Amino acid sequence: MTTPPDGHLGAELSAERTYHDACRAALSGMAEAAEERVVSGENAFASGADAEVLGYQLRSQAKELREEPDSPLFFGRLTFGADAPRDHRGQSYHIGRRRISRHPSVPPLVVDWRAPVSRAFYRASAGDPQGVAVRRRFGWAPWSDGSSEDLTGMEDELLQAAPGPERADRPGQAERLGHAERPGQAEGGAGVPGGGGSALLTAEIERPRVGPMRDIAATIQPEQDDLVRGELADSVCVQGAPGTGKTAVGLHRAAYLLYTYPQRIRRSGLLVLGPNRMFLAYISEVLPSLGEIGVRQSTVDDELARHPVRGQEPPAAAALKHDARMAEVLRRALYARVSAPPAGGLAVPDGSYRWRIGPEELARIVTGVREESPLYAVGRERVRSRALNVFRRQVERRAGPPSQEWLRRMGRARALSAFVDAVWPKVSAEEVVAELLTRPQLLAEAADGVLSGAEQEALRWPKPPRSWRSARWSAADLVLIDEVNGLIERPEGYGHVVIDEAQDLSPMQCRAVARRVDFGSVTVLGDLAQGTTPWAARSWPEQLAHLGKPGAAVVPLTLGFRVPEVMVELANRLVASLGVEVPLGRSMRKDGELAVRRVASDGDLTAAVVESVRAALAQEGSVGVIAAEDAVPELLAALDRAGAGVAAAGAAEEGVPGAEAAPVRAGVPRVSVVAAGMVKGLEYDHVVVVEPAAIVAAEQRGLHRLYVVLTRAVSRLDLVHCRELPAELTGELPAELTAEPTASPGRG
Repeated sequence: MTTPPDGHLGAELSAERTYHDACRAALSGMAEAAEERVVSGENAFASGADAEVLGYQLRSQAKELREEPDSPLFFGRLTFGADAPRDHRGQSYHIGRRRISRHPSVPPLVVDWRAPVSRAFYRASAGDPQGVAVRRRFGWAPWSDGSSEDLTGMEDELLQAAPGPERADRPGQAERLGHAERPGQAEGGAGVPGGGGSALLTAEIERPRVGPMRDIAATIQPEQDDLVRGELADSVCVQGAPGTGKTAVGLHRAAYLLYTYPQRIRRSGLLVLGPNRMFLAYISEVLPSLGEIGVRQSTVDDELARHPVRGQEPPAAAALKHDARMAEVLRRALYARVSAPPAGGLAVPDGSYRWRIGPEELARIVTGVREESPLYAVGRERVRSRALNVFRRQVERRAGPPSQEWLRRMGRARALSAFVDAVWPKVSAEEVVAELLTRPQLLAEAADGVLSGAEQEALRWPKPPRSWRSARWSAADLVLIDEVNGLIERPEGYGHVVIDEAQDLSPMQCRAVARRVDFGSVTVLGDLAQGTTPWAARSWPEQLAHLGKPGAAVVPLTLGFRVPEVMVELANRLVASLGVEVPLGRSMRKDGELAVRRVASDGDLTAAVVESVRAALAQEGSVGVIAAEDAVPELLAALDRAGAGVAAAGAAEEGVPGAEAAPVRAGVPRVSVVAAGMVKGLEYDHVVVVEPAAIVAAEQRGLHRLYVVLTRAVSRLDLVHCRELPAELTGELPAELTAEPTASPGRG
């Protein structure tokens, strides 16, 4: 039941709505001023690169403000007390997703959540108020477009005793003004850490999650805030149990770094890597909602896509190509092309004279460069440069220092270029990989002592192409090509890379990422228990070493805020069988519903799923039907016939998975049918898991996949099955959840 505001509280609510209108007007003014600066800046006195940089900056600022999402402009307010630092003593600041001011030189109307003063909003408590007297949280109507009328409630948390009979000696208490959004679920605050019993905070965390992922700027918890605000130079690995918000932490850390180190990050670049395009679509709105546009979001496969993937190899060959041992095999194959100098030495004509270098001197040059282990392309140029230096010294002894023109002419001499090509030939990464996989003798020499004979046989292409240009490359081949290309020349790098679902990267994929962040830092996000690829990591220190960041701190997040306790405890039963050492997940949510239903035959299974979906549609929020990949078409067709309004989330990676709609977003499906292999990183309010045993049997790491599937629900979870549940899962399921098989209504 909502609590209507009385006269005093109504006045407070009205004042905040008026303030929001003023902020909206100021934001419009900022956008107009930015557009004017684009025009005036283009006519300003500047030239060359300066003008180009200025124009880019002005256009970027204008675009950022023009594309600001329609949403509330603030979510909190801090009022500092008498013991606060002098700069903030007695001041109040509204906290939002971006800084808003009437003019750059005047105090802001809204302070960016990433600003130093905003940290107290997330960290202050009754035990450590950090100078804050009152922390106010605002409640907005679901899917608000930012209209002031959508401000429906607010809560004041008194962190210090304040004067007055009603507020004295009540630090840490939350006083509700107006009402929270889902008050029936928010009563008592659900004990969210750092929330001070806040009904609004709890309601926001537990709000149905439909459509793309939302930012969590309003609900960041203290342990998450520590990770978000880490230094740019610090690499960190987050071992996050399901529902702990590790993905959101990584994205908010990216936004924080862009805000705190704008010049360094924009100069060196920031990259967000996700497991697949569906996942990237799901998270695509988070950074723009935080005011950061233009951040590259990609997958490892897309970063390595020098050629279209047109081939496929057996699983054993793919696993070998992802093995870290391949790095040494490829290095040997590349540098095996370096050969001894010709026995006759090198002679370069210069008019009527010939300058000569003997074979012993040439051998010393080539050997010396090899011992320095430079990049292959750098090595070629060093050989050329050092041979040219020998000629230069000869000229100096004969006729004095040569001119720059003479050095340029000699450096381009045909005989010198032919010598370099002979001892250190120019080569492409594709050529090296293709020859390695098609020439048994070359592979045997490169893999000697590294790969067994059987492994070498598994690597070889059964039908070699006529040349590397006509090769049908597989995704694993592209990983090898990138490794060789990284030995030839350094790829473009980034100042910071956020890697989500990092436990699923192979050692060779990790090396590809490491080459792109050689001089930068990483935020590694993942859960070893959710590793589902054949080469998934079993140890973070080992994975971090492959990423080139062996000293990165590993920080566990175990307390979840989204997945209810009943689902977390069910999934935890699998952990002992997953072959990894991770802390068990916990949950602050005591609500949540779990139902297990067994049917008598496979024929009843689809009907039972339809029935479960119909029941789920009676509740608000998204519905995900998760099954083994081969079962998806039949389920999709059955739900479509039943008029459930479904989307095949696993059929195309272009759209956002899951229910893109809720009752407040009419006209699009609320139900998605998803293959178990595509569900990682996603979540739904209600999940129907179809035949868990089939999900386990479908792949090598099936139990890991089931662990992922069981933790996708944030409100309700149904297990519908005909076959026996996996033994690792059943344990001590309550008797009411393990009833005898039944036939679905309407079936024989």
